[in-house]
Amino acid sequence: MKIKEGTLEYPEEILISLKEDEKHFLKEVKILAAVKLYELNRLSLGKAAELAGVDKVDFIKVLGEHKVSIFKLTKEELAKDIKNA
Repeated sequence: MKIKEGTLEYPEEILISLKEDEKHFLKEVKILAAVKLYELNRLSLGKAAELAGVDKVDFIKVLGEHKVSIFKLTKEELAKDIKNA
């Protein structure tokens, strides 16, 4: 897997407001981006976990912490599954 590197511009005061160092802040930004891209169905679970820098099991735990379900059923699909159960 080839790794790309980029830069993120942000006001220095952000770190002071969050009371975090840059390393922790950037890791959190990567995780939050991965969670949101997964939630929007833009990345698969595996690719989102790669972006977050964790394995799939740990990413599932992260999704739970952010109240994002790994189950992607529509209301109609869920109702059908319940009816057929």
